[in-house]
Amino acid sequence: MALGGIEIGLNAAIVSMAGAEPRLLTVDEAGQRPALPFGPFDPDRHRTLEMSLRETVTAQTDLSMGYVEQLYTFGDRGRHRLPGDAGPHVVSVGYLALTGAEGEADLSGRGVRWRDWYGFFPWEDWRQGRPAILDSVILPALESWATEPELAHATFTLPSRLSRLRLAFGHGDLPFDEERVLERYELLYESGLVSEAVADGRVPERRVAVELGLPMRHDHRRIAATAIARLRGKIKYRPVIFELMPPEFTLTDLQSTVEGISGRHLHKQNFRRLVEGANLVEPSGGTTAATGGRPAALFRFRRQVLEERPHPGLKLRGR
Repeated sequence: MALGGIEIGLNAAIVSMAGAEPRLLTVDEAGQRPALPFGPFDPDRHRTLEMSLRETVTAQTDLSMGYVEQLYTFGDRGRHRLPGDAGPHVVSVGYLALTGAEGEADLSGRGVRWRDWYGFFPWEDWRQGRPAILDSVILPALESWATEPELAHATFTLPSRLSRLRLAFGHGDLPFDEERVLERYELLYESGLVSEAVADGRVPERRVAVELGLPMRHDHRRIAATAIARLRGKIKYRPVIFELMPPEFTLTDLQSTVEGISGRHLHKQNFRRLVEGANLVEPSGGTTAATGGRPAALFRFRRQVLEERPHPGLKLRGR
């Protein structure tokens, strides 16, 4: 939809799980970086943005989405512009979508594929401990950038670069907050450490030799970061994690999924007490021997919890 040189587009950060690994669905076109599924909003065909998004994604990927929620409107000047491009300015409405049906859709020949989301954001995966790339590359480069003089036209209504670095990355005496995914990516972009900053003309070349995660087309990695941050926060007060689970699952499977989304390792017994205390699951009566050891009990989401309290979620404790 174009309005006076402005086009309204829709982007979807579609999340699914492959075992314990969270995935993002991307559109892959020859010679271009991966992108999130996208398409224009056509008000002549669709009454709502979400209806348009669902039809666009199904046509583009052959995937029917389950849970969908609107994230944010992304309209920065130049966000979709290419060299020599005189087309309309694209304002995109971003969405988070969850599906447990990764294996059900045949993506062959569709030009789309599932990718590990930590391939785009390797500094976000703390399941095996503090990511080495933080201390070897990211923090030294950000510390150097943070001590450089601010540009004359920079806004001084924001906290200092060093303060933002400390808050975003838990640097110094502050803890690492897994929900600050967007703030971390935006600092990497602003400081010229990611390839998108070069593609947008913000810097002539990356400030570091190492590619910090797989770059995406336009500002799609920013949209993906927004989606990850929203989902990490959402699982603490809404039972959306079960949108990514099969109808029956073991508690180990549930823990692996929560760890994959949050990027954190969770103590097994503490996690089970948390789940039991939240009253989110109930035994299904079945068992599985897929774990290779003793048969493990199968559970299912206890839907009555939605009627019992307003904010049923997994209130994960800090690191």
